[in-house]
Amino acid sequence: MIKNYLKITIRNLWRNKSFSAINIAGLAIGMAAAMLILLWVQNEISYDRFYSKTDRISLMYSRDMNNGKIDVWNRTAALMAPALKKDYPEVEDVVRFNNVYFLMTAGEKHLNVRGAFADSGFLSVLNFPLLRGNATTALTDNHSIVITQKLAVKLFGNAETIGKTVRIDSAENFIVTGVLKDLPGNTEFDFEYLLPWTFRAKLGWDKNQVWSFTNANTYVLLKEGTSREAFEAKVKNVVKRHINTGDGSTREVFAQPLSRAHLYSKADNGKLTGGRIETVKLFIAVALVILIIACINFMNLSTAQSAKRAKEVGIRKVVGAHKNSLIIQFIGESTIIALVAFVIATCLVQLSLKSFNEVVGVPLFIDFGNVYWWLFAFAFIVFTGLIAGSYPAFYLSSSRPSAVLKGTFKNTNALIKPRKVLVVMQFTFSIVLIICTIIVQRQLRFARNRDTGYNKGNLVYIFSQGDVLKNYRLIKHDLLNTGAAIAVTKTFSPITRVWGTTTGLTWPESTEADKKINFLRFEADDDFVKTTGSKLLQGRDININEYPTDSTALLLNEAAVKAMRLQDPVGKIIKNEVGINCHVVGVLKDFIIESPYEEIKPMVIQGLTTSYPVVHFRLNPASSAAVDLAKAEKIFKQYNPQYPFEYVFADEAFAAKFREEQQDGTLSALFAGLTIFISCLGLLGLASYMAENRIKEIGIRKVLGASVSSITKLLSVDFIRLVLVSIIIASPIAWWTMNKWLQGYTYRIPIEWWVFVLAGFVAVTIALFTVSFQAIKAALSNPLKSLKTE
Repeated sequence: MIKNYLKITIRNLWRNKSFSAINIAGLAIGMAAAMLILLWVQNEISYDRFYSKTDRISLMYSRDMNNGKIDVWNRTAALMAPALKKDYPEVEDVVRFNNVYFLMTAGEKHLNVRGAFADSGFLSVLNFPLLRGNATTALTDNHSIVITQKLAVKLFGNAETIGKTVRIDSAENFIVTGVLKDLPGNTEFDFEYLLPWTFRAKLGWDKNQVWSFTNANTYVLLKEGTSREAFEAKVKNVVKRHINTGDGSTREVFAQPLSRAHLYSKADNGKLTGGRIETVKLFIAVALVILIIACINFMNLSTAQSAKRAKEVGIRKVVGAHKNSLIIQFIGESTIIALVAFVIATCLVQLSLKSFNEVVGVPLFIDFGNVYWWLFAFAFIVFTGLIAGSYPAFYLSSSRPSAVLKGTFKNTNALIKPRKVLVVMQFTFSIVLIICTIIVQRQLRFARNRDTGYNKGNLVYIFSQGDVLKNYRLIKHDLLNTGAAIAVTKTFSPITRVWGTTTGLTWPESTEADKKINFLRFEADDDFVKTTGSKLLQGRDININEYPTDSTALLLNEAAVKAMRLQDPVGKIIKNEVGINCHVVGVLKDFIIESPYEEIKPMVIQGLTTSYPVVHFRLNPASSAAVDLAKAEKIFKQYNPQYPFEYVFADEAFAAKFREEQQDGTLSALFAGLTIFISCLGLLGLASYMAENRIKEIGIRKVLGASVSSITKLLSVDFIRLVLVSIIIASPIAWWTMNKWLQGYTYRIPIEWWVFVLAGFVAVTIALFTVSFQAIKAALSNPLKSLKTE
């Protein structure tokens, strides 16, 4: 029986080659698109789930009131980790982690590499594969270092690495005690080496630690059988118990499962309820929509050809075939077609993966050696076969033999109406995706073009390492004198990032509640305004050289002035969190330092006091950037010869803030285009079939004098009506979807009416072009050929 069904399937495919090709091509493209999306989704949901103790590992978060809202962030006080391990029996281990950049020197090789400080138990709690060394003891010695396989090759080639010496920042020697397998792409961790947390004390980085200073990522491993919720309730107020009343007394901590950290990073009322998971759900829906559209093509073309197979069904029923056996036959046929389409789809995925990986920035691949892949493949084929073949199977198997054999089957209303509904569904999905893509792209453009409040062009910064600070005045002098730069300043953090916040500020007429206002904290020395191109609204810039007391000077942004309710801020005395009186010397126009989508927060810029700044310099516009950078490199090499000259353009760093949204926008545009293409592929098949069925009618009309344009209009108008209905249905759905999406952004575009008109025009134009191509072809055919068989 199965052999017989297979023969019939192959004969039908071969007999209707063009329709079979459209059917298989539509399914294959739809399946390939869905597979690409699902590969990306699988990567997203697998983040940090590969550890042997994943279900017991939690990342600790801080939560506190800030400007009337509850802020949540994934850092806690470094002092908390030993306290949790000591005071809470539910805790098996606690480890701290903090990223850092150091110069790595091995022989004549000097590399500036991103690494991290970590507690000695880090590799036991988060068991990244260790190729060489002991995970338990690798970080116990104060001068031990664990490096990744990639860094080992960079530093030592293919030679044995364990026991080799690496010099850190030209100051301390470390012995390699372990080599890690390179980190996978599905982890939030990003480092190429690990240093013992205890070494921070030798650097003086752990001096004056307080419970209100959140400077560490803290990972807790709970004992087996421990309830995370019960543990969370016990530690909720651990910060309050260790700090003075009035200094962060509302601060709480809570535990988030590490496996959820990547997907759930967006806080709402103090709880992590959203984030990347929203995009993942959206693209799962897109994958399903694309697959359904491809399946609708199959349904439409199968039912369109139903008249040709109706007599086969009628004869089978007359000779005793049951409805169930016919359903199984047609479902089987669609599953075989789905299998062929899946094979083609897999080839398409393999061919497009390299380009797709460049778009998503992740090395995705199909693991053919994984049994779960084959289980997925089987389920995917069966699911697609069932969806695509269900309607044709039930439709054809329900026909009455008497009606079929009399030739009246194809005139029933049931033949037409469901197919129109399916076409409307197809184009509704497609138009929704077009509208969403346009709005996403406009929101991205709006955010990119938003006034940053400073001049990003030709602004460069480097992280100070080695002798840069010691020779800073000489470096600045030479940069200006050689014409490499027109302004230079040093700051606590880059202009595009926030490294610190502060609370507890007081000023004249401030209240106790004002101490809870969280200010972004920035530090700068002289020429900050000139270098960054920020706009000074009142007062003057900080200038420690000219005004030695400017180490306690403050610049406020507009948001800070508003939060402090200051009428005439210049000259006001503000006491900082450690009780030092600072004086306001100027007010700056708000500038974007965090997310370009969010409201600008209050910020204070203080005279530089830290010993770990960033050097910013503005390139000379009179010469090319390449010439300026070559001069700058020579100067930095002269005063800091051990370190590579590595710089960052501020405009590129700012653009990186859009990387995730840009990827989502590109993907939505790509898949919106595919949905339209698949829909039009089905429309082309339907138009071709309709033209074929009406070929004699067309011939008679031509003989009677009908023009090509009138025949084209006759064959096209029904399809265009269906697309117009799709536009009416799709518009409110797209508006609701995008309105909800835009609510996640403080700064957002309005949804303009012309977006819907444009999307509708695009859909109608593409549909008209697709249908007209086949209609014109039919209208131009020779009527003698279509009528001579009568």
